[in-house]
Amino acid sequence: MSNKLRIKYVKSAIGYGEKQKRTVHALGLRRLGQVVEQEDTPVIRGMVNKVRHLVEVEEVEA
Repeated sequence: MSNKLRIKYVKSAIGYGEKQKRTVHALGLRRLGQVVEQEDTPVIRGMVNKVRHLVEVEEVEA
């Protein structure tokens, strides 16, 4: 099985650009403090990298 990423929304996107807000939303994050698990793919890694100042990421063995 593939690894997963546990992504936690820790800082509000208010005051940041629309692209960053949409990236947070595309990751499945809707509320501050919410945690989601996503597959560890290059696409998800790239999205996380763009909003790394707004989220915390942890690798999880699936």
